[in-house]
Amino acid sequence: MVKSEIIKQLHIKHPAFNRSQIESIVNIMFDTISDSLAKHKPVELRNFGRFSVKSIKAKYNARNPKTGEIIYVPEKKKVSFKMSKHLKQEINKR
Repeated sequence: MVKSEIIKQLHIKHPAFNRSQIESIVNIMFDTISDSLAKHKPVELRNFGRFSVKSIKAKYNARNPKTGEIIYVPEKKKVSFKMSKHLKQEINKR
């Protein structure tokens, strides 16, 4: 499901709101989540899950698969998601 489909579903469930209002709410929500993660603050959505930022250490022994040459991979960050028990139950129920 893409963002436009989420907006469409919310508009169907809540017809009192305009699509533009729903779109701005969804955009604010995603922007707030990404801003918090950029500041290394975890984001927890009850009954859904938790987003957090993890650091991946630099690697000195990575290989280029095409040439076999040893290359250096710098440290980087990634977003981690841990689903809640409620979401896990909902997924496994169906």
